[in-house]
Amino acid sequence: MKLHFEKWHGLGNDFIMLNAVGQKLNEIEQKAKSLCERRLGIGCDQLIIVRPSEVADLRMQIYNADGSEVEMCGNGIRCLALFAKKHGLVKNDSMTVETLGGIKKPKIVGNLVEVDMGEPILKASEIPVNLEGMVIGKNVELGGETHPITCVSMGNPHCVLFVQNVEEVPLKKMGSKIETDALFPKKTNVEFVQVIDKNTIKLRVWERGAGATMACGTGACGAVVASILNGFTNRKVQAQLPGGNLDIVWSEKDNRVYMTGPGTEVFNGEIEI
Repeated sequence: MKLHFEKWHGLGNDFIMLNAVGQKLNEIEQKAKSLCERRLGIGCDQLIIVRPSEVADLRMQIYNADGSEVEMCGNGIRCLALFAKKHGLVKNDSMTVETLGGIKKPKIVGNLVEVDMGEPILKASEIPVNLEGMVIGKNVELGGETHPITCVSMGNPHCVLFVQNVEEVPLKKMGSKIETDALFPKKTNVEFVQVIDKNTIKLRVWERGAGATMACGTGACGAVVASILNGFTNRKVQAQLPGGNLDIVWSEKDNRVYMTGPGTEVFNGEIEI
């Protein structure tokens, strides 16, 4: 079977995009790990399959490089919006997308995409994390060390740690230990955040199932929410990631988080599977 694909990225967080609207892609999920492999496959952080939806304009399936399915991807949904408009899967610049993390609402604005990411989930049991109530600057033991953490779900779980200098963090060592700690029953994404000023943060991300990535949209949103909860920033923040910047707003008016950033097509082709 010849599979047509497109390669996209959002600030260096890269994706294989597959169009399953109007065509059958039988058992393609089982090929996710091999397609994402950078030496033997196409190579990417996540595989995204665009499917029809009964409750929204489109449905987004997301598979990590390790083959695991995940709830939501902020950089990926911006790429999906531009992919869908390019291929005529939607008529308008505003659309609704069904994900395992709920229905999201991306809107194309010029060369960028603004996404209504919904309300952050702060209750520990719903993130999920094996603690009580809300987890804001709470000291816990992780990987044999004690760290103050803040936990947020943006449709997927995030553990945020504030540091003096993100460049000095041993990302792989710490990120992999925290991701798989028993405290997180569904594992977790990990964000190491340096507060620059009231309107700017800098972060590095260890993504659940993918490892270190150049950017993480939901991670940036979770990091901004955590920064606000801890009193470090205002509600409109630029999140600086290795792959570029995202503008994040946690609205006081409706309690929803809005993310704005780019999506870029890299190349397209066919692969035999």
